[in-house]
Amino acid sequence: MQPAHVCFFLLLILNALAMSSVKAQDYPPDLVRGEGVYARLCRSCHGDKGYGDGPAAGSLTIVPADFHRVRSFLKSDEELLRTIEHGVVFSPMHAWRGQLTDEEMQDVLAYVRLLSQQGR
Repeated sequence: MQPAHVCFFLLLILNALAMSSVKAQDYPPDLVRGEGVYARLCRSCHGDKGYGDGPAAGSLTIVPADFHRVRSFLKSDEELLRTIEHGVVFSPMHAWRGQLTDEEMQDVLAYVRLLSQQGR
């Protein structure tokens, strides 16, 4: 299988997983928009590739999630979406409800899933 075909196949699987677990999703996630949201709001803590090594990570009292670790990787889409929406109490992880639309949260969730698959 060609690398481009593998990437396309992986994106189809990730989209199907994201759509199956998250409630009230009536559209496919937009990975390009998800990447933009991630770059704007998440990259500084979670890093370019999702390893929790962003430029702001060193100044945080609680280490940002590494999306490649088993603990993060095994969380359901619903759990991750809840974290995006409501943040994590007593941590620097912000609640994005009210600042991001439902669609943007779905999109960034799909992008985080894509990052978690890369480099495995």
